[in-house]
Amino acid sequence: MRYIKTKLDGVVILEPRVIKDNRGYFFESFRQDEFEANVSKTTFVQDNESKSSYGVLRGLHFQKPPYTQAKLIQVVKGKVWDVAVDIRKSSPTFGQYVGAELSAANHLMMFIPKGFAHGFVVLSKEVVFQYKCDSYYNPQSEGAIAWDDPDLAIDWKVPVKDIILSEKDKKHPLLKDAWVFE
Repeated sequence: MRYIKTKLDGVVILEPRVIKDNRGYFFESFRQDEFEANVSKTTFVQDNESKSSYGVLRGLHFQKPPYTQAKLIQVVKGKVWDVAVDIRKSSPTFGQYVGAELSAANHLMMFIPKGFAHGFVVLSKEVVFQYKCDSYYNPQSEGAIAWDDPDLAIDWKVPVKDIILSEKDKKHPLLKDAWVFE
C-alpha cells in the first residue's frame, strides 16, 4: 500500500498494490497495523454502503462531538469525485478542500480524519460507494455545509444542471454560517 499525503494535514490517499492475472485481481484494502503506522491510530466500528446514479451529490457532511467520525472511503463500482473540507477553525488550512477521483478501476481510497466535512459526486452512470467510520452515526450530531458555497469554490467536475441533491442537502448553511470545530 502506498500512502499519499495531501495538502490538508491528516487527509491521506491510499493506493493499494493490485495484483492482476488472467483470473482478475486481488488487493489488500485494509490492514490495521500498516494503517496505524502510516495514517492514524483508528479503530473502525461501522461500515456503510450507498448506491447512486450519475450527478448525485451527497454532502458536505460531518458529525459533531461527541460523535465525530473519521472515514476511510472507497468505490467498488463506478467513479466519484470525493472531497474533504477542513472545518477546524484553528487550522492553517481552514476552509480549504482536497478532492480525488476514486473509482473501481483505480482502487484509490481516501482517509478523512475528524474535523473535516465530506462529500462526493457521482461521475459514472452508477456508483457503489463504501466507507468505514470510527464512530457510530448519530442523527442528532449531523452537521453540514452547502455544497455550492462560493467561498469554498469546489470544482465538482459535473455541470451544475446535472447535480442531483436530497432535499436536506439543498438547505445546508455556508461555511461562514455553519457550526465548525474550534
